[in-house]
Amino acid sequence: MAWSKEEMCAITAELELRDGMYVNLGIGLPTLVPNYLPKGTKITFQSENGMLGIGPFPYLGEENPDLINAGKQTITELPESSYFDSASSFAMIRGGHLDLSILGALQVSASGDLANWTIPGKMLKGMGGAMDLVAGTKRVVVIMEHIAKDGSHKLVENCSLPLTGEKVVDRVVTELGVFDITLEGFKILKLAPEVTLEEIKAKTSGKII
Repeated sequence: MAWSKEEMCAITAELELRDGMYVNLGIGLPTLVPNYLPKGTKITFQSENGMLGIGPFPYLGEENPDLINAGKQTITELPESSYFDSASSFAMIRGGHLDLSILGALQVSASGDLANWTIPGKMLKGMGGAMDLVAGTKRVVVIMEHIAKDGSHKLVENCSLPLTGEKVVDRVVTELGVFDITLEGFKILKLAPEVTLEEIKAKTSGKII
């Protein structure tokens, strides 16, 4: 009874998004989180390629090729949207002006280390902005699948892949549960229906609280 991708995003939105926040979303699953904004909240989404105030995804046939997010997905603008160069965007990120960053990951360690920018030997299009985001954002939440496609664990005691940042992740949301990063290990905040502690321990390399 694992959560669907939509349920993972809805849970993340419910737990993390608060009125007035400035939020950056990573590519993939995180871009679906705005579909589940809590009622009555106003969130300003920032994209590191130079946009503040991102609107919803366009309907088919209404795409504007000049309006894209950092993942090259077509998006829409809002009346209050603003545009700026990449240097200004990263000054905003590095200056600590973002409240929250929601990212995908390849691995997260029990101490909050994040690996999400490359797999050795695989083709790499670019490093992206994740290293700046995890260093400059006030809170970092990861949303990802609990197990990799090759069957390996993604919640681990120590990351084996190149790090994006050390001790930067605050919370992880997977299809099996929600886990906070603590000094003692992965602390279970919430489990998907009928998911047991034994299943979590079998699919997690790091210590479970």
